[in-house]
Amino acid sequence: MSVKCKNVKMSFKTAAGTVDVLKGVDFEAPMGKLTMLVGPSGCGKTTLISLIAGLLRGASGAMDVFGNEVLAMSAAMLVPYRLKNIGFIFQQYNLLAGLTASENVAVPLVASGVGWPAALECGQKTLEQMGMGAHLNKLPSQLSGGQQQRVAIARALVHQPRLLLCDEPTAALDGHSGKLVMNLLKELAVADDRAAIVVTHDPRIYGCADRVVHMEDGLIAKVDSIVSPDLGIDFDKSSL
Repeated sequence: MSVKCKNVKMSFKTAAGTVDVLKGVDFEAPMGKLTMLVGPSGCGKTTLISLIAGLLRGASGAMDVFGNEVLAMSAAMLVPYRLKNIGFIFQQYNLLAGLTASENVAVPLVASGVGWPAALECGQKTLEQMGMGAHLNKLPSQLSGGQQQRVAIARALVHQPRLLLCDEPTAALDGHSGKLVMNLLKELAVADDRAAIVVTHDPRIYGCADRVVHMEDGLIAKVDSIVSPDLGIDFDKSSL
């Protein structure tokens, strides 16, 4: 199975009129691969992954995600779909200010019906695997930007989703830290039965992908396959 989009169209109504954001997108993200979605601001990248995640509605076309026709789902159907299949890393992290790092990571498990003690324990273990063992009980305001990002990554991965969606995960990072983040995502999110889609404006990390899909003006312009992805940096969970 994989992620396949066919002739996906999406428009938004504004004060100035209707804006066509996606104009008939054909897109695929194969399993076992990290696919980067690149292109200028406003070309439809974030809209596309938000539709795949079930966070937006109102598009036309076909969108098959692991056998689920996402565009045909009701709002009630999208909730279990996201909990089972999707991990989303937001550009601004979207951590809950009043919860500790461990509690933030536990939230998706609680939402899927796991009891709080078990969810918290699992959240702690996930953070420890990412080198965050010394920061489990800290609030987001007590963490650095890189540490907050690792909490956001852990929260997206704690329920072991089949598809990880990332919106500009390196936007606020220098080149070294950006490649560390990509290395972390490759290690934790990409396997034969999993895939990742990363939206980015950062050409420094293009070489980390298996495939780079270029978008322009609401359409897929071209697809580059990278034969031997090379992160170009040794992975050290403690150095981000």
